[in-house]
Amino acid sequence: MEATYLKDGNNLTVKPTGRLDTATSPILEKEMQPHLDGIDHVIMDFADLEYISSGGLRMLLALEQVLEDRDGKLEVLHANDYIIEVFELVGFMDVVNVIRD
Repeated sequence: MEATYLKDGNNLTVKPTGRLDTATSPILEKEMQPHLDGIDHVIMDFADLEYISSGGLRMLLALEQVLEDRDGKLEVLHANDYIIEVFELVGFMDVVNVIRD
């Protein structure tokens, strides 16, 4: 899994590719840390993300909590049908702001 980062003021867009699972989510979380200084709005662009597991969900929940402490927000864009279904099954649609295409 790889990710690109685009910082614009206090906004950060993160675009991971491949799978966000138990093996890759700690890597993404660690790589993202230096990019979060001064950030209160994170957009996760899932256009190139194929799969998310409970490990990925835990990472998103931890990020949401960090941003909530900053009065910020987390948004998810371009999630595929599988990811949307996972979010719906575990009640994540109420936790993360998912912008549907």
